[in-house]
Amino acid sequence: MSEWGASAALLQRMCSAARAEACAAAERLVAIGELVSLASAALLQRMCSAARAEACAAAERLVAIGELVSLRLAEDAGATDLCATDAVTLEVAAALGISRDLAASHVRYAHALRFSLPRLGRAFIAGDVDETTFRACVFRTGLIVDDDTLAAVDAELAVTAPRWGSCNRSQLAARIDRVIAKVDLDAVRRRRDRVAGRDVVVGDVDNGLTEIHATVSAPDGHAFNERLTALANTVCEADGRPMAARRADAIGALTAGADRLGCRCGRPDCPAGGKAASTVVIHVIAEQSTVDGTDNAPAAMIGFEGLIPPEMVTELAKAARLRPLVHPVDCRPEGGYVPSRGLADYVRCRDLTCRFPGCNAPATRSDLDHTIPHGRGGPTQASNLKCLCRFHHLVKTFWGWSDEQLVDGTVIWTSPAGDRYVTHPGSAVVFPRLRAPTAPIVLDARDRVLNGSDRTAKMPRRRRTRAHQRAHHIAAEWRANHRARTTTPTPPVEHALDGDPSPPPF
Repeated sequence: MSEWGASAALLQRMCSAARAEACAAAERLVAIGELVSLASAALLQRMCSAARAEACAAAERLVAIGELVSLRLAEDAGATDLCATDAVTLEVAAALGISRDLAASHVRYAHALRFSLPRLGRAFIAGDVDETTFRACVFRTGLIVDDDTLAAVDAELAVTAPRWGSCNRSQLAARIDRVIAKVDLDAVRRRRDRVAGRDVVVGDVDNGLTEIHATVSAPDGHAFNERLTALANTVCEADGRPMAARRADAIGALTAGADRLGCRCGRPDCPAGGKAASTVVIHVIAEQSTVDGTDNAPAAMIGFEGLIPPEMVTELAKAARLRPLVHPVDCRPEGGYVPSRGLADYVRCRDLTCRFPGCNAPATRSDLDHTIPHGRGGPTQASNLKCLCRFHHLVKTFWGWSDEQLVDGTVIWTSPAGDRYVTHPGSAVVFPRLRAPTAPIVLDARDRVLNGSDRTAKMPRRRRTRAHQRAHHIAAEWRANHRARTTTPTPPVEHALDGDPSPPPF
């Protein structure tokens, strides 16, 4: 085959991979749409196969682009890699009908697939990770210049990335950064100038509104967010404002030092009258040496996926309340159903999030679930406790999911269809010592007989159906819109100085 014939074949292969990627994505959505009416096991398998085929097609597209760059270099021995890259970029843009910038990014990631992260690239080609994860890994590792360090990160990402499941952009970046921080803390991408340049900017817009843009420390930002939500929830259900509007109005209440938001239901006997917002607490986990300022290990915060720089931890520790975290190691099971404060703190710091596959609800908003139910002899100890958000706690109890927990905190889930999924504690990368094995579970046969014989659980009932709740919110928002449209606006106040009808001098 001639050289031009080879390049044409590679371009055709690249276009075919792009088309296969689109078809696989569409097939995945079709399988999800049909899941409600046909055999679930077959459709779940079909959906997963389509998702894997989508990733494989995306990887094949990059492989073809990488081979095209090599072919162009081989055609002209005197050409530089930059010239070949630019030439291939133009061909890729024309063949796929995309912009030159997007084509250039395809070429860069194709190079990384072959040379920078080859082990992760093989996982991508096999469909074990998707294109979003691969691209994020390539970008986040861009500051690593040492080949051995990059190879070590590549090896760990190839093992851990396929187990991450679905996560948003910030969560994905944080997980990659945690891997990088273990070998080269300076290679973690972050804007150092933002730490020193924290600021709040207030700017007027129109219609009497003002925009507020703030760059603050992560703990302060999350505390502010939680406080707004707490204030917004102090009104009753008849308040017609959506949550976003109530949170915006809560800034005024917060500025005035109020502990509640004025309800607009118009009822003299408002059920939310006198309801105050709860206190906000933000949990930051750090090594003692980092708190003391003698180490450069990053910290983590429950509910925040990113890493907190050590210098910020040292500064925050000066005004924060510090509480030591004790690993239970071989501690005996506790006697009651509710764990002690120390044990609860350990489990939440070990897990960081809900332990159901794909869920990232913060551990501070999750229940502490006994893997083996307490009523069946399950002890109250670290090896039998994990964090589950309320929804997934109900899923485990009533919807046929079962789980098994290992002494290092690993949880193995089994779905009603028999599929198995494994989740690992969120602290595994940054604080591996929290994953040290704890005492194994020893069932109490007597408790299992006494407590399991007559103990039953019932699915909680909603006070109103979802359809009723949705209709209520729609009606409330419609009434608020109608009231705003039909209410006669208040006329502007006439300003006069000693009877002079001329406007004021400002």
